[in-house]
Amino acid sequence: MVHIRTSEEIEKIRESCRIVYETLELLGREIKPGITTLRLDHLAEEFIKSQGGHPAFKGYNGFPRNICTSIDEQVVHGIPSNRVLKEGEIISVDVGVKKNGYYGDAAMTFAVGTVAADRLQLMRVTQASLDKGIAQALPGNHLSDIGYAIQTYVESYGYGVVRELVGHGVGCELHEPPEVPNYGEPGRGPVLKTGMCLAIEPMITMGSYKVRLLNDGWTVITEDRSPAAHYEHTIVIGVDGPQILSQKA
Repeated sequence: MVHIRTSEEIEKIRESCRIVYETLELLGREIKPGITTLRLDHLAEEFIKSQGGHPAFKGYNGFPRNICTSIDEQVVHGIPSNRVLKEGEIISVDVGVKKNGYYGDAAMTFAVGTVAADRLQLMRVTQASLDKGIAQALPGNHLSDIGYAIQTYVESYGYGVVRELVGHGVGCELHEPPEVPNYGEPGRGPVLKTGMCLAIEPMITMGSYKVRLLNDGWTVITEDRSPAAHYEHTIVIGVDGPQILSQKA
């Protein structure tokens, strides 16, 4: 069932999203060559708990860490470890928070030091595709209008849109209906309504859209080992259009 959230529920989701956004801001200041992803995980845990929140990913279906850190060809769900970040890499950081019974979820991709121009473009296009998808989250539009806007934009640059992984509803659970694909034909699926809260999250590759799962059971990588970028916002559909909850107020 797709939930329509009350104003009180939306404010609780907004508060969890505030912590998510501020966690990403904090980590963005720390990401540089020489830091480990496990250190980033510890920093995130400390900050989230200092804000009265709970790291939503820790223990979720057995996930062992507090955040996801996915480097270069890793698309999503990379597990923080003692791996040291290197100059020229890109890292996608996904953060989820639960507070007062409601969730927030967002992700950003960061450059590690000086990064090649083609990787910077992948990051810019992926972030812009998220904006284009969010712009279609209007009352009366169809769910597939979001994915169509994302797909047509990124494919104009020759990039791949991952099919196996999608966005989702957000609320009392981290992942709720509906699924929000980043591809598809327009005018299909549920009609969008005021009060729906969605996590829209394009996962875009520099090469083929095909992915595979590593033996750790979590980390998803591009099949051709091309770099990938991932951006995500939690939004609510308002009367006048989408409101991004996971950004600076």
